[in-house]
Amino acid sequence: MPQQAPTIDTHAHYFPQSYIDLIAKKGHRVGTSVTQDPQGRTFIQVGLNLRTGPITPLFIDLDARLKEMDRQGVKVHVLSLTQPMVYWADDDLGMELSMAFNDAASAAHLQHPDRLYGFACLPFQNPKLALEELERAAKLPGIRGVYIATVVRDRDLSDPSFFPVYERMEALGLPLFLHPMMINNERMKQFYLINLCGNPFETALAASHLIYGGVLDAFPKLEISLPHAGGVLPILRGRLDRGFHTRQECKTIPRPPSEYLKRFTYDTISYDAKILQDLVDLVGADRIMMGSDYCFDIAYEEPVKIVTGMKTLTEEQKQMILGENAVKLLRLKS
Repeated sequence: MPQQAPTIDTHAHYFPQSYIDLIAKKGHRVGTSVTQDPQGRTFIQVGLNLRTGPITPLFIDLDARLKEMDRQGVKVHVLSLTQPMVYWADDDLGMELSMAFNDAASAAHLQHPDRLYGFACLPFQNPKLALEELERAAKLPGIRGVYIATVVRDRDLSDPSFFPVYERMEALGLPLFLHPMMINNERMKQFYLINLCGNPFETALAASHLIYGGVLDAFPKLEISLPHAGGVLPILRGRLDRGFHTRQECKTIPRPPSEYLKRFTYDTISYDAKILQDLVDLVGADRIMMGSDYCFDIAYEEPVKIVTGMKTLTEEQKQMILGENAVKLLRLKS
């Protein structure tokens, strides 16, 4: 009987203490600070509008993480930085923060080589520096891809300034994983809509820029992964196609947007088994990988059971999603 691939969580966030300490030490020069509330929880405040946290010990403490992974039945976490990323910083600090995260993720892998890997963070606000750090980070043990927000300051991911970075990533065989940046919109400040509605639309916006902006055509071997089961992108495919057929400004690509959906990979974070099954039917189980959004309050507490409990999936499909697809994409040991 063939050995099953390890269960791999490709959407698992990590805040190294070195990253937090660097913000506390140097962030003030660009209006950013690290604060703690009366309960001792950590927050990162960027300017007046962007606040990340609470950053609980589970985000930082690797031993606590491993215990939670064991409880969940997850063998591997691929560590990624999330909001506020590093784009708010000036060039020098952005580079320092990226290096701090990448070095910490690699160190975590060296400490736990069978359990932890990392997605590199790059200072995309300066693509020249992003290329420089990409070359360095790609050589670090345990780095298996690159993480980027759905927008970098005022630049969408179809901006030509990013193309040299994409080209080098494609040559290195490193996939690109996306994560939403929360939209600062007054209408979404109530009811947590900034996340519940904002994040899935951010993912669709970024994917639409990658499609219409020609990134997927320019870099056919570059693998790009969308979080939150693609957000609202799958259900917008008809509307995107309609624009392609009827609007001149959408005729930038050789075929309808819906035909690009299988160019992306996706995680399982849909919060609904029927939605996840729809995604399997749309793009195939071979394009979907397990994710949890560890360890925000909205995260899956049982990411493995979400998949194994789906009676509509075959055992072969479950094994693909739980680990086999990630093993292939990230070139991990099975």
